[in-house]
Amino acid sequence: MRSPPEILRGASSCRARLPVSCQFLGAAGMSVAGSSVRSMTWWCTGVRWRVGGGPALGWYGEGKGERESPLAFGDVLAFRAVGGRRCLGVWRGGRRTPCPAGEAVPGRGTRAQCAECAGIDRAHSVAADTVADDPRPYHVYLAWFGDGMVKVGITGVGRGSARLLEQGAVAFTWLGRGPLMAARRAEELLRSALGVPDRIPYARKRAVRAMLPPAGERAGELERAHATAIALDGWPESLERLPCEVVDHAEVFGLADGLADGLRGGGAGCVVSELVEGGVVAGTLVAAAGPDLHLLEAGGRGLVVDCRLLGGWRLERVSGAVTSVPVKEVPAMQGGLF
Repeated sequence: MRSPPEILRGASSCRARLPVSCQFLGAAGMSVAGSSVRSMTWWCTGVRWRVGGGPALGWYGEGKGERESPLAFGDVLAFRAVGGRRCLGVWRGGRRTPCPAGEAVPGRGTRAQCAECAGIDRAHSVAADTVADDPRPYHVYLAWFGDGMVKVGITGVGRGSARLLEQGAVAFTWLGRGPLMAARRAEELLRSALGVPDRIPYARKRAVRAMLPPAGERAGELERAHATAIALDGWPESLERLPCEVVDHAEVFGLADGLADGLRGGGAGCVVSELVEGGVVAGTLVAAAGPDLHLLEAGGRGLVVDCRLLGGWRLERVSGAVTSVPVKEVPAMQGGLF
């Protein structure tokens, strides 16, 4: 199969937007006479975000490169996991190097990598603080995920705000711009002075998505934190301080003011624990933030799919099915948006 599998149903408007190479109706992993199953297979790489666009599912096929299937709110996703989960190798410099052994990886892990490939990633990772000589400029940012939930971080200037979309930041503002090590020093200064973390667990982010204050309050919290940060002594001289310009992602994520009530159906809802061989996920896409897709099942239950769990699986379209993968209930205090 030359193109990834179509796992949407009842979403003709979305399929009409797809390029010819992504209008695929067959099942993943099908073989053709004279070709190996592996050479005709597409593996899901999880959710992808592009600045100025919505979410998309990513796919990788050896010898065929990377593809994306755009998603839109109202799309009905229905797919089955097949063939076992395998390591996706290493992504660096805009290209993927396949795992030499095609190692199997556990279904509950959020990284579709074997230990060896994960080690290679960490050894060349800005996020893991193992790279100190990257010549590219970096942004320092403040990101807002919920009431009182602000973090500081850095991202390459060339990536724009893509990293903020990938993290599920409902709003953010830039703080500074400069060399990597200066950005790192500023990040550490701000963590200590503002008492904000550089990481927030996704479970905490999900817990507050349906209880967002109005956009003005979100912006106000960032503006106050920005003013405090800019006034601090000890900023690296090589780091340019940037004005506060809050960017809000609530509408992009399907969480805009006025839409939240429509996302509260389904009670506390559930979160997918892992994909398993033959397991099905089915529901209507109502919101998306970071790696999470928020689905509403036919029976009215809310279901969160952390698409990091999809990475390394072959997915095939199904019809008339209901979710059968392992799920865990979201505690009542985390209700609302499932």
